[in-house]
Amino acid sequence: LAVREPSEGPQSWTSASGQNDGGGDKKQKRLLIHQALTRDPVDVESLRAAALSQGGLLTDEIRRKVWPKLLGVNVYSLPPKPGREVRQNHKDCHQVLLDVRRSIRRFPPGMQEEQRQALQEQLTDIILHVLKTHPDLHYYQGYHDIAVTLLLVSGERMAVALLERLSTLHLRDFMDPTMDSTKHILNYLMPILQQESPRLHDFMQRAEVGTIFALSWLITWYGHVLANFQHILRLYDFFLASHPLMAVYFAAAIVLFREEEVLACDCDMPSIHQLLSQIPQDLPYETLIARAHQLFQRLPHAQLAKQAALQLQKREETAAFQQAASCQRPDAILRQQQQQRHLTTSKAEEAGELLPAAEHSPLVKAAVWGISATLGAAALAVTQTALEWAPEFLLQLF
Repeated sequence: LAVREPSEGPQSWTSASGQNDGGGDKKQKRLLIHQALTRDPVDVESLRAAALSQGGLLTDEIRRKVWPKLLGVNVYSLPPKPGREVRQNHKDCHQVLLDVRRSIRRFPPGMQEEQRQALQEQLTDIILHVLKTHPDLHYYQGYHDIAVTLLLVSGERMAVALLERLSTLHLRDFMDPTMDSTKHILNYLMPILQQESPRLHDFMQRAEVGTIFALSWLITWYGHVLANFQHILRLYDFFLASHPLMAVYFAAAIVLFREEEVLACDCDMPSIHQLLSQIPQDLPYETLIARAHQLFQRLPHAQLAKQAALQLQKREETAAFQQAASCQRPDAILRQQQQQRHLTTSKAEEAGELLPAAEHSPLVKAAVWGISATLGAAALAVTQTALEWAPEFLLQLF
């Protein structure tokens, strides 16, 4: 994606001690942001550094001015407010309406119901307008979590422009017809963990937990899993000023921060998935943002791309092998034999050609013993074939 990467880290514009010491720093940051906005041309790199630095963009008033600059939106040529015609004959209209109705908790507590309902109507129209304007974009559940954040900060017209731009940049891979691109993005997570903590990586690999626990984090920019709106806004400052893959690096920072919790779990998928899918609400967000940025600088996405592709290839090969091998496993063979015998018996009953009972027929007993011996030999042969074919997959199969 043609997105410029930040030249300064998250600790830019902090005091000499490296800590934000309160009002003085905030006042200085406001001044620097104002100067960057009034330069001709606008100093986007300084705005980017402000969004990355400790505390982010401070207020919604500043965000309304800076977010458009970070995304290259022309504030003097905003699209008109969407009309209700965007809802007509749109394939995603029903699903969008359902998701928006379920988004009540994303609005500030204490908001008047009439105001919230009006904003929900705007949210529906904003989403459908972008989808109708760009028919190559495909709606996904969680998209509304990003749209509502933009709407609450910037208002309807600006939210349309921001969402449209964001959907063609940072969110573009999530809006393909299939989830293949989304899965590929998730595949960057494990190589980061492998580089930073081989012990944690190997533990999670043995548990076969995968990366699905982080799916909702990425596709909603954590809007769906965090309760504090200010924490969400701080992350949006960070992500809008960063490379589109930064949300994956932030996911890695969270998992690394919780390493001891993960290692204390039972080494199985359900335990680890349950732990990681629940994000603590009291995380040290500034520390994690700094860690994610450091990870991005130390482990560039281009360096991880090959490992991410190998992750996908190995997963696909494993799935194909499991599918093929499942047809040859002894239990599958027995099930097939059982189904075949049941089918044969049913046909015989219909035709009135019931076989004599096994205990009264030496021939049937001999046939059963012969089948049992044959199946036993087949089971040994299948197991031996699996051992010779792909031993690295055995723990997943047997």
